[in-house]
Amino acid sequence: MTFVVTDNCILCKYTDCVAVCPVDCFYEGENMLAIHPDECIDCGACVPECPAEAIFPDIHTAIEPQWIQLNRKYSEKWPNITQRKSPMPNAVALNGVPDKLRFLNSAPGCGDQ
Repeated sequence: MTFVVTDNCILCKYTDCVAVCPVDCFYEGENMLAIHPDECIDCGACVPECPAEAIFPDIHTAIEPQWIQLNRKYSEKWPNITQRKSPMPNAVALNGVPDKLRFLNSAPGCGDQ
């Protein structure tokens, strides 16, 4: 089992989760985060820290297989992030908006730079 970031992270990108990750398995895209499934140790520390409630175990019934694939794909392309940053400007307003996958930007974020 591993944890995956899902669509509610898109356009919110809260980073509270990265600050508590003991293995630094989060990666930053321009408008969302991803978890590397081979690095995640399944501790679950990130789940209660996510204000957007966008992190779930990959075996959760609500997780569509595309999220497992997208987390793997982008965690292998985006830079690692271990430090908390400010969320995106409209994070509060966009938290909970359904079907945000259409807004996913595949460009990398800045990571810890």
